[in-house]
Amino acid sequence: PPREDDPTRGDGSKAVSVYFHALGTDQADDRLVFSQPEHARRNPYASVSEDGEYLLVNLQEGYLENAVHYRKINEPDSAIRPLLDQWDALYGYIVNVGPVFLFETNKDAPRNRIVAVDLNDESSEGNPTLHEVVPEAEDTLSYASAVGGKLVLNYLHDARTVVRLAEPNGAKPATPAGEVDLPGIGTAGGFGGRWEDTETFYSYSSFGTPSQIHRYDVASGESTLIRRPAIDADLDGYETEQVFYESRDGTRIPMFITHRAGLEKNGDNPTLLYGYGGFNISLTPGFSSSRLAWLEMGGVLAIPNLRGGGEYGREWHLAGTKEKKQNVFDDFIAAAEWLVAEGYTSAGRIAIQGGSNGGLLVGATLNQRPDLFAAALPAVGVLDMLRYHLPSANARNWSTDYGLSENEDEFRAQYAYSPLHNVQEGACYPPTLITTADHDDRVVPWHSFKYAAEMQQAQGCDNPVLIRVETRAGHGAGKPTWMQIEDVADQWAFAAWALGLEPSFQPRSGT
Repeated sequence: PPREDDPTRGDGSKAVSVYFHALGTDQADDRLVFSQPEHARRNPYASVSEDGEYLLVNLQEGYLENAVHYRKINEPDSAIRPLLDQWDALYGYIVNVGPVFLFETNKDAPRNRIVAVDLNDESSEGNPTLHEVVPEAEDTLSYASAVGGKLVLNYLHDARTVVRLAEPNGAKPATPAGEVDLPGIGTAGGFGGRWEDTETFYSYSSFGTPSQIHRYDVASGESTLIRRPAIDADLDGYETEQVFYESRDGTRIPMFITHRAGLEKNGDNPTLLYGYGGFNISLTPGFSSSRLAWLEMGGVLAIPNLRGGGEYGREWHLAGTKEKKQNVFDDFIAAAEWLVAEGYTSAGRIAIQGGSNGGLLVGATLNQRPDLFAAALPAVGVLDMLRYHLPSANARNWSTDYGLSENEDEFRAQYAYSPLHNVQEGACYPPTLITTADHDDRVVPWHSFKYAAEMQQAQGCDNPVLIRVETRAGHGAGKPTWMQIEDVADQWAFAAWALGLEPSFQPRSGT
């Protein structure tokens, strides 16, 4: 069939369809595989099962639940049938051995478990019997893979990676098979491969360790380091500690703090407090060359694991959504107060930073506690909470975290913290650098434009409120290296100026 015309204004919410395209053929000859025109907000993602026997279509509408449909590959004229169609939880395909499919799910398991679905079961289509293979644990199961006949289970233990192994037994409970010995407290990812492979590969990083690549022998359990990047910096001169503090309602919140070894807690250390707190996204230890520049200037980096993230599973996520969104801001403010109380820094030496949903975090906490911060760096932020959902169907899908202003209770919650609607006339806000991009079609730049204008006209003192607009760029992904460097350099320069931080390094000669 002919392709649709480009959508006009207000017409960008048509249902997404899946087509089969054979390489080397005309696009007009593509065959329609799956479509649900009556569900414009559903996004279908097609994949092929591990054994190449099945087509799987994962359907998502928001971020809290999904459905899975399937069809045999060698039956192209047969209908795609619902496998998991209850829309009651999240289900992620891991592997199948014949008709037995394994899924990671939070169904009846806020911190996730693994279940099996047998296509031969005589159960109702779309609502099959779930056979528990790996039960829910105290740690949060982030994801699972299957390689070498084993399940590789990637868990978060207080926001850091622990990797366990299990041997599946069809639809019966799996047998525990030990752990992967990781280099330290950090983040490990990867562990991809095929069911019959004898080895897999994973990356490991921490705040002080650039991403390394390891080979893992599934049979022997031995890890071998095969790639370590060369970094022109003394990484041994920095240390990371994990602390726990209480939020406003008494909830225990973890936080990673990285700084030079031997830091003196004199209340005068310039501190960058970074946060996100949303969409079930976990902030785990990881290396950043741009943050290394901040550390080299003598700065402290603090990253709390706020509610709204995925560090402790579904309940932790939901505790930072909709009418409970204020919990996220309370957690962030409490982190700053703890850093001050423990002597790491003071109110005049804290810069706050966050992007996208983290930009919302910065804007909301800046409004609520302008006295606590010395600089603010909201990037590509969601700042008008009453109208965020209007530009596209994709933005409307964020309602699983934010709610919708059409709902009275959710409107009241949004209006109470929306950065744009809570700027106080005549308040003295700290120096603020708002950043966005003119081609951002995820969080459209008018969020930042409106917020900057409101902040500038309301500012009650001489502290600058600036907006930096990147041209020919989007939400962040895909930026060329030079553009990323310029963006980070401007943010660090602004924060250093606002905090009175004197850089200790000089440009190399010839640059």
